[in-house]
Amino acid sequence: MRQSKAVLAHRSHVPVPFAQSVTLKEHQKAADYTLAKQRLARYEIVFQALLLLLFTLGGGLDLLTRLSRVWVHYDIAQGMVLIGLFVLVNMILGWPMAWYRSFCLEAKFGFNKMTMATFFADQFKGCLLAIIVGLPLLYIILLLMRTLIAAHWFGGAWWLAVWLVWMISSLLLMWAFPKWIAPLFNKFEPLKDEILRTRIENLLQRTGFHSDGIFVMDGSKRSGHGNAYFTGLGKNKRIVFFDTLLKDMQTSEVEAVLAHELGHFAHKHVFKQMIVTFILALIVFAVLGWLLPQSGFYLGLGVHEPSNAMALLLFMLVLPIFTFPFSPLASVLSRKNEFEADRFAAKYANGNDLIQALTKLYRTNAASLVSDVWYSRFYDSHPGARERIAALQIATKAD
Repeated sequence: MRQSKAVLAHRSHVPVPFAQSVTLKEHQKAADYTLAKQRLARYEIVFQALLLLLFTLGGGLDLLTRLSRVWVHYDIAQGMVLIGLFVLVNMILGWPMAWYRSFCLEAKFGFNKMTMATFFADQFKGCLLAIIVGLPLLYIILLLMRTLIAAHWFGGAWWLAVWLVWMISSLLLMWAFPKWIAPLFNKFEPLKDEILRTRIENLLQRTGFHSDGIFVMDGSKRSGHGNAYFTGLGKNKRIVFFDTLLKDMQTSEVEAVLAHELGHFAHKHVFKQMIVTFILALIVFAVLGWLLPQSGFYLGLGVHEPSNAMALLLFMLVLPIFTFPFSPLASVLSRKNEFEADRFAAKYANGNDLIQALTKLYRTNAASLVSDVWYSRFYDSHPGARERIAALQIATKAD
């Protein structure tokens, strides 16, 4: 609500740093788009809270447990059916909100390019992927839990073995994503622009970065928003540009955007984030190991039929509630990384080109140029528009 108030208060005038590059009409579109997303976010918060209460204190998880026991009798299979039912029900209940976001909110502001066929094809592919990849992993985890807990191996620290399995599977998925998972949803073609390709290859050489290729993704198939990203691990890394980004950018601006992304790798942001994620996951699994035998953990959350699968499901369901107060710390670290990547781009490309590229992204993506200071500190993974441009101008002058 603070963010909405701040955006609305500045709707009538373009912030001074952007007065020459963003029209009042574009600024007001961004403000209206932000306000619409904020309204939807508030509805989603209430909706998710009601779902959480329905599944826990409302008896929803107990109902799913009874259904799973009617259909199967093997304990691990029961657990897999329980979690599968929860994922299916939660996904179906979330469809109306997802449909509204794409076909009402995004469409109203001219960003949605998705058809109904694509929407449901994405849902189907997501389910199929979850079955092919998720079910075997879930089976291994539940089997490990049952075997290690019963045998008292690992000194009761069964969660350590489960964490190792989860970590290895996560690394494998990150490695496989560019070549085998992402192409299920989008088309990826090698970059054809020879001039741009030459500039990018020179930039990669200057920065000592190696990738498996430079690709263009058909982002316009679903949205009018532009973006660029890196994906994959080791030699299986790829540079990916949305076709919508290339359409709006000059060659030098694309190079500057790429230099920013390379900055994340140069400063090992991806590696550091991965290490932090794995350490936090280890702590999370350790807490789950402590909670697993505690009857109060289940009863206090409305569950009367505990099991290993229920412990996994219940813990992951309520974990965001207890980790939410730590969100500002993650946001601070993320913004710090973005500033470092911007300075890297100003050094190895051209800071003014990055400023122009970011301004175009703010304009074409209808991103708000105004943020409430406390909202930004709590939520924003990227610096505010004015703060970021000011820091880039200083870095550009320094170079």
